[in-house]
Amino acid sequence: MADTLDLDHLRSWIGRTDEASDIVTAQLVKGLRATLFLDIGKPQPGDAAPFTTHWCLAQPVAPMDQLGSDGHPARGGFLPPVPLPRRMWAGGQLEFLDTLCVGDDVTRASKILDVTLKTGSTGALCFVSVEHLITTPRGLAIRERQDIVYRDAPTSMAPPAPAPKEVPTAKHSERHFADPVLLFRYSALTFNGHRIHYDRDYVTKVEFYPGLVFHGPMQATLLVELSAKLHGGKAPAKFSYRGVQPLFDGAEFSVNANETAEGLEVWTANDKGAPTMKATASW
Repeated sequence: MADTLDLDHLRSWIGRTDEASDIVTAQLVKGLRATLFLDIGKPQPGDAAPFTTHWCLAQPVAPMDQLGSDGHPARGGFLPPVPLPRRMWAGGQLEFLDTLCVGDDVTRASKILDVTLKTGSTGALCFVSVEHLITTPRGLAIRERQDIVYRDAPTSMAPPAPAPKEVPTAKHSERHFADPVLLFRYSALTFNGHRIHYDRDYVTKVEFYPGLVFHGPMQATLLVELSAKLHGGKAPAKFSYRGVQPLFDGAEFSVNANETAEGLEVWTANDKGAPTMKATASW
């Protein structure tokens, strides 16, 4: 399928814009806090929401007959119609300028920044970079660059990754269990129909992953929350992250941090200690 990829056509999407609005509700904040292992509390108007609540807001809503086979809306609207079957969050960068609060009217203005093609060990990789500006009546709250990667699907299950010879040592670490209910809850909060997160037959027999895939943004969210916890409850001014390898359900995972001269080095890791997402946080 990669040989049918028309990069010039896909790059014609650069500069395309979109805008959507939503409201931060107390119920959303309660559900997200519960899913992120935070104190649920009784959120009231004006109370701070989790730092990446914007990933739950104003998500695309398509009729059932306009969904692709992977559960996402069919391609070709705001995002370019990349003809590669696997779609994942590759990474991105967040700049936190203000905290979203219960009751906020939030607007997301999005723009396609770039479309590039690379070749990796598994074949063609198409990267789409998107800018999101998240605003409230108080002004700009979050500036984000989101990097999405599309790739060919394998025809058979890849052998399991070997256990890492060395794993990083963390000064600060939290451990949780990646079970299907956790993945379902985050999919529901973000209105994410991507079947790799909840449909075990699809993810193992069509995309040939060994298990349900843990959401990239949920890993990033847990890293942001840990970073803030270690810095007096203040979100990083800048948070840059990238996926290293998929994280699957059915085992413990960890959320880790070490201090650096610039701030924090943070990462999630699977039950073998191998990093699955790496990030840096600075204030």
